[in-house]
Amino acid sequence: MYVYLQWVVKGALDVDIGANPSAEGGGEEDEGVDDQVVKVVDVVDTFRLQEQPAFDKKQFVEYIKKYIKLLTPKLEGEKQEEFKKNIKGATKFLLSKLSDLQFFVGESMHDDSTLVFAYYKDGATDPTFLYFGHGLKEVKC
Repeated sequence: MYVYLQWVVKGALDVDIGANPSAEGGGEEDEGVDDQVVKVVDVVDTFRLQEQPAFDKKQFVEYIKKYIKLLTPKLEGEKQEEFKKNIKGATKFLLSKLSDLQFFVGESMHDDSTLVFAYYKDGATDPTFLYFGHGLKEVKC
């Protein structure tokens, strides 16, 4: 499963609401306003994903083998067969992009959780994130 994300600005913004500062407080400058504006990737910020160091090929293959071994028994019937059928192709694709990938984990940083993979498609300014869909829990908002 892939998701297109975007960079967003997070932090204090100067918004003109049309008020007259001299009539509302003597025209003093804003006190204690933190003007630190930061650009973040929306999903990374919202879900507090933590970037991990890059993997080499051997480390990545070891991770995938462990992940398959942990996830497969948790899937039932048709989903398990679909996962087994598709994981080989997904692994080959990720290996072909290994040097371009960024790796993220959830805030808990559990060893047995799924990784989230990010890369920039040719010429893209916003990242594309890749997930193993079978390893996600569906949450209705």
